[in-house]
Amino acid sequence: MIRINELRLPLEHPPEALTAAAAKRLDIAEAAIRRLSVFKRSHDARKKNALMFIYSVDVDVENEARVLRQFADDPKIGPTPDVSYHFVARAPATSFPRPVVVGFGPAGIFAALVLAQMGFRPIVLERGKAVRERTKDTWKLWRNNQLDPESNVQFGEGGAGTFSDGKLYSQIRDPRHLGRKVLTEFVKAGAPEEILYVARPHIGTFRLVGMVERMRREIESLGGEIRFQSRVAELRIADGRVRGVVLANGEEIVAEHVVLALGHSARDTFEMLHERGVFMEVKPFAVGFRIEHPQSLIDRARLGPNAGNPLLGAADYKLVYHASNGRSVYSFCMCPGGQVVAATSEPNCVVTNGMSQYSRAERNANAGIVVNVSPEDFPGGGNSPLAGIAFQRQLEAHAFELGGRTYEAPGQLVGDFLAGRPSTRLGSVTPSYQPGVHLTDLSSALPDFAIAAIREAIPAFDRQIRGFALADAVLTGVETRTSSPLRITRGDDLQSLNVKGLYPAGEGAGYAGGILSAGIDGIRIAEAVALQIKGTGVA
Repeated sequence: MIRINELRLPLEHPPEALTAAAAKRLDIAEAAIRRLSVFKRSHDARKKNALMFIYSVDVDVENEARVLRQFADDPKIGPTPDVSYHFVARAPATSFPRPVVVGFGPAGIFAALVLAQMGFRPIVLERGKAVRERTKDTWKLWRNNQLDPESNVQFGEGGAGTFSDGKLYSQIRDPRHLGRKVLTEFVKAGAPEEILYVARPHIGTFRLVGMVERMRREIESLGGEIRFQSRVAELRIADGRVRGVVLANGEEIVAEHVVLALGHSARDTFEMLHERGVFMEVKPFAVGFRIEHPQSLIDRARLGPNAGNPLLGAADYKLVYHASNGRSVYSFCMCPGGQVVAATSEPNCVVTNGMSQYSRAERNANAGIVVNVSPEDFPGGGNSPLAGIAFQRQLEAHAFELGGRTYEAPGQLVGDFLAGRPSTRLGSVTPSYQPGVHLTDLSSALPDFAIAAIREAIPAFDRQIRGFALADAVLTGVETRTSSPLRITRGDDLQSLNVKGLYPAGEGAGYAGGILSAGIDGIRIAEAVALQIKGTGVA
């Protein structure tokens, strides 16, 4: 197969135009192309009146060797690289210590899946519930102001990514194409095949639910075991090695290899690990608000006359601004055609996040507008690895107070926020957050430096997206769970620096930032565990 990069075609091109363009690029007859598949498709929106699709395609042609020789010096044409996944090990035929995976979000799912596919029969411990029960509990908070601290947006099968836009792209380096393995497994579990080739794929919450269930069933069919409502309360360590875990119900599970795929909100588990002496360190993250605009406004600003074209879908954006006080302000987890959701996992706290369905058909666009914070901003100057958690809790508890102590979120219109006055009534934008928005003054919801930076950034963003500073747009607070506030540091062997057999993984450990990167990290961890088991001499 031959890979051709950067084939450009008009937005409204017929299907056969792609084969014609590939043949022309290779200077061969169309009949000489036996098969063509799209590897990647993106669009160039710089000229809004002349949007173009940009393709990378793989073609099977007659006389492939001759064609490759002809274009040997062309950087946009070459042999199709192998992006298939190759297992690094297989479980031994004799007995071996079963690995334990703590957490069943994206990192835990892919660690367990790949271990199961290699024959290692992992035991998965998830503190929350199965995804459909978890969904019911989450709706109780959204509709009835009833929080279950063990079953919510953060905890349960699928992890926090289940209630998100389901974005499946990342900017991390991926030389082994592990991201392709993640996407391929998602398609096998029911995701649309387009996620394999569109430039910024997403799935959406409702589809993720069924996919997660199918992946769980595959793990179980391969000998893996998933236990829900099984919170790890204690880590057994002896002589610098992990020896097992103790569950909240008192059950002890002996284990020599434990994957910690906790997610970024497992605060009680972080505290337990700190008490047990597991090395960890405080790290920067970001805090801010959710902002909501009419999706039609974003579509017009980003796509011009092509706004609403079903080939393009709802438009998104990515914004960055460097404020005069030295802080960076940026958009985070932008959700086209989505809604703002209640994402707390602790009583008497308010946390916001964004979510979209696959259709991205809701009226509003939303995104986090967040400001970087560093350990120096945290209580005690960041001297404790848990200082970032304390900082988050302060903001979330204050947001609960500002929202009226009912799990409603404090909100303010953008025009009022910029003018420094409280909001008393909504304008043309109806906020989507449930259980509801309590209008107030958000100036005390974040540290002064963050408020100042966001007030400076919003007019600057308006120069990039006309209408971004819309007076009736709604800010909702607070967004605090942008990434883990700490890192459970690991070495080159992917094990904890001071506890052998302990493998920190994914977002909670500080090594990922979204579904795709967490899945990739889970695969890498599974490989490290498998190779360690094979090399211990236990089998």
